[in-house]
Amino acid sequence: MSSRRRNSTAKRSLTVTTERWPIAGRFVLSRGAKTEAEIVLAEIVEGEFRGRGECVPYARYGESTQSVARAIEALAQPIAAGLSRSALQDILPPGAARNALDCALLDLEAKLSRRPAHALLGLPAPKPVITAFTLSLDTPAAMGEAAAAAKDRPLLKLKLGPDAALQAVRAVRAAAPQSRLIVDANEAWSLAALSALARPLQALGVCLIEQPLPAKNDAALEGQSWAVPLCADESLHSRQELSAIARRYQAVNIKLDKTGGLTEAVLLLNEAKSLGLTIMMGCMVATSLAMAPAALLATQADYVDLDGPLLLARDRDHGIRYTGSLMAPPEPVLWG
Repeated sequence: MSSRRRNSTAKRSLTVTTERWPIAGRFVLSRGAKTEAEIVLAEIVEGEFRGRGECVPYARYGESTQSVARAIEALAQPIAAGLSRSALQDILPPGAARNALDCALLDLEAKLSRRPAHALLGLPAPKPVITAFTLSLDTPAAMGEAAAAAKDRPLLKLKLGPDAALQAVRAVRAAAPQSRLIVDANEAWSLAALSALARPLQALGVCLIEQPLPAKNDAALEGQSWAVPLCADESLHSRQELSAIARRYQAVNIKLDKTGGLTEAVLLLNEAKSLGLTIMMGCMVATSLAMAPAALLATQADYVDLDGPLLLARDRDHGIRYTGSLMAPPEPVLWG
């Protein structure tokens, strides 16, 4: 299902579309469950060329498909007049709306210039990378069964809640003994829970704990040392938070829907690396069109978590090719 609205002038036209993409089963984390991915698609057309950008509004950050679509539509006239990516950074804050427009403008720029997006950004050409594969929060037994089905994947990411976390990881480890494991609490743990779980998780081979505490409680992590490195997700959106993040975490999860596009993500990644932080390139559950811009930074990341299309019942035409967990670079017909 989708709804479509068009605003246009003679030179450039902007189309904003809201779409629903069914998830294969359910996607469950500590914050809730969903059976479909709700996305907003921005398309900018100039002559015979079309640039596209996809974003996932997230209620956790006060966004909805309606509010994000309105924020994009409000810039129809500046876009028609030639709004640049650099100017866009000052008009919209970090978030889903800016991500869709930033990626659409970059896609259009690549097509108009006949140069790949990575070259326009001064990045190396994307290469195949191994992505994590996400297992939804469930009972330990059910997560063990899911892990058994995914045991050949080299990197598994486990969504955990406040209860039975250690039992779930034990079940997954027994079912997938060779896989590296990342656990993601999505802000569901307390400091006491983290303290109790860190060493047992290390013993089970967990290599990263993502966003254990609510973002508002991050200060409790300052000056602490943990058996397993901690990764900031909900706590990090743009470069402005990095100085505090570096005192509390050892890694960061960079998502374009948080940074507000690839333009800011490139700067954020470089600054995070200069602070000695480990890099994860992450995503929301979305189609290959949302993964394609993020794939340009994947080769510079220590961990890649761009499995959104693998969690959907179907993907877009010309979607990214996944061979098991090996993610191929996006084709230009898709984006960039």
